[in-house]
Amino acid sequence: MNTSHTRQRGSKELWLNAAYEMLVSSGIEAVKVMALAKKLNLSRTGFYWFFDDLGALHAEMIALWEHRNTGNLVAACQVPAENVCEALFNVMDCWLDPTLFDAPLDLAIRNWARVDASLQDRLSAADARRLDAVAGLFQRHGFTPEQAEARSMTLIYTQVGYISMYVEEDRKERLLRVQRYVEVFSGIVPSHEDFDRFLARHA
Repeated sequence: MNTSHTRQRGSKELWLNAAYEMLVSSGIEAVKVMALAKKLNLSRTGFYWFFDDLGALHAEMIALWEHRNTGNLVAACQVPAENVCEALFNVMDCWLDPTLFDAPLDLAIRNWARVDASLQDRLSAADARRLDAVAGLFQRHGFTPEQAEARSMTLIYTQVGYISMYVEEDRKERLLRVQRYVEVFSGIVPSHEDFDRFLARHA
């Protein structure tokens, strides 16, 4: 292998990470091949070793978002739990752990979807999948379909509000506040044991 050529073209992950950073910081309009090459100090032709065109890069970015955010959130809803509060604390993990849910990426995708109808369709499908997953969580813990739907909307739209309003909180204060959110979403005061396990995961 010619290591010099490898260095000149970088790697697929390198190009994708640079595109992610540019999307989050400046929006999809800024994600251009030449701009990425300049950012990485690589040859523009290096991009085409890994992507057929800019559309292929876009597809990879969207797939990353779907896996990182929607996939992880759905998985969190399906973690076995003895009660609804424990189940909701599992979902709250996503909001506190950026490796489980990337809030800046979610906002960037929502902004991108405003100018891309096909992405808006993907976003709507992702939101429906998230709502269904949370509603399923509530139904498994004894809530009626109607109750589950309203509570899932309250939970998801609260987090969308956090993201879109750029809410910044002291981490310790937000951790302590999560138990109140769980109480609001479920109508049940969580036990000290469930809350302590949640806090231990984020210590």
